[in-house]
Amino acid sequence: MKHFTKEFWIVAIALLCASCNTTHTDKPSQKSVKLITLDPGHFHAALVQKKMYAAIDSVVAVFAPDGLDVEEHLKRIDGYNRRSDDPTHWKESVYTGNDYLEKMLTQKPGNVVVIAGNNGKKSEYIQKSVEAGLHVLADKPMCIDSTGFQSLLKSFDVADRNKVLLYDIMTERSEITTILQKELSQIPDIFGKLKTGSAEEPAVTKESIHHFYKYVSGKALKRPAWFMDVTQQGEGLVDVTTHLVDLVQWECFPEQIIDYTKDIHVLKARRWPTPMTQSQFSAITGMTSFPDFLKKDVSDSVLSVFSNGEITYQIKGVYAKVSVIWNYQAPEGAGDTHYSIMRGDKANLVIRQNKEENYIPQLYIEPSKGTDLNTYGTGLTKSFEKIMQKYPGVGLQKQGDRWIIQIPDTYRIGHEAHFAEVMERFLQYLKDGKLPEWEVPNMKAKYYTTTTALQLAKRDQPSKSLSFSNPKK
Repeated sequence: MKHFTKEFWIVAIALLCASCNTTHTDKPSQKSVKLITLDPGHFHAALVQKKMYAAIDSVVAVFAPDGLDVEEHLKRIDGYNRRSDDPTHWKESVYTGNDYLEKMLTQKPGNVVVIAGNNGKKSEYIQKSVEAGLHVLADKPMCIDSTGFQSLLKSFDVADRNKVLLYDIMTERSEITTILQKELSQIPDIFGKLKTGSAEEPAVTKESIHHFYKYVSGKALKRPAWFMDVTQQGEGLVDVTTHLVDLVQWECFPEQIIDYTKDIHVLKARRWPTPMTQSQFSAITGMTSFPDFLKKDVSDSVLSVFSNGEITYQIKGVYAKVSVIWNYQAPEGAGDTHYSIMRGDKANLVIRQNKEENYIPQLYIEPSKGTDLNTYGTGLTKSFEKIMQKYPGVGLQKQGDRWIIQIPDTYRIGHEAHFAEVMERFLQYLKDGKLPEWEVPNMKAKYYTTTTALQLAKRDQPSKSLSFSNPKK
């Protein structure tokens, strides 16, 4: 056998790596971003890679403990690579082992860490990543309790000192009915002025209904067992409500800084469980029995998952309410749904996604009671022209005493595609070298709201006093 020198192998490996990092469509010099995926336990970690990006290297370093979580993640990436329609060409460089975090921090084979997995570990992952000088793109929530919130505040300070970006994935800002609801609320002739509201009738209400059993990328989603453990996933009050609190801030006070120490007052919060039988649990996890860490939440062979919650609070003097409900499975033909209302002194802007809407989110303009509809309609038509210019194809249709916004299917790209839009925004921020000045204080305000609400709800509603039933609203 012919023996090669050490120098030969160094050159050969370098050439091989250069070849791996070069694609037929992008020049190596364009690849300013190299992703690191840390402990991917949630399918959102894969969705940011559902398409390719000109600025991102095709080689992604994955660091994770060995097990089903990382295996499922790699299957999803492989599925994107193998699909017939616009396949991706990611190359996953994988390290698994108990020292995965230390290996990542030592090797640092990239400059952006994607974190989407066990929420109980996120505070540590985020803090150590920014301390190592790495940018972080984290799935929500970035913290699940008050202790995690304090850690997050420190991480933002460290990120600022180290000149790196820390940002969370807010996909709901890309949903077209939400975008148009925000746009219309900024047109006084249509919406008027946002009401102050009250605790009984908030000016803004947002409700989100989700399901444990669902399909993602065309396949039944397999969830990790820890997803049902609120000490690891977080309760409903601090999980999905993150999106809703974010939307209240983003729509009602666009590009305004919100100071959580002055502008947020959590008034009340409540929580309740979703029951899950052993067979239901097995159907979504593939496990034949409840693991030991869940047995604390099991009674009479039924798992109690505290995935539901509601928060009533004031933000800059405006009353708002957000709530999240998790059912096991959606009715036939349905899926996750969203309800939202913004109350103006001229009209309400309402998003509904019920059977009447064929479970597709629709946006309505509902003038205040006593309004002369003919006069209002004339002004509405004129003012709506600026929306039609900005969003070609969007239109108005009168339905009785309200108007529905007609939205072409081209704008309804779906939840999974929204991850790419978040990534594109983040890439622009990386290019700019900074986030918009309001983003960091508003992330702090968002997580203060959710974690404070959880603390309040636990104080007022000990787990042992709650039943499986959804309290009447």
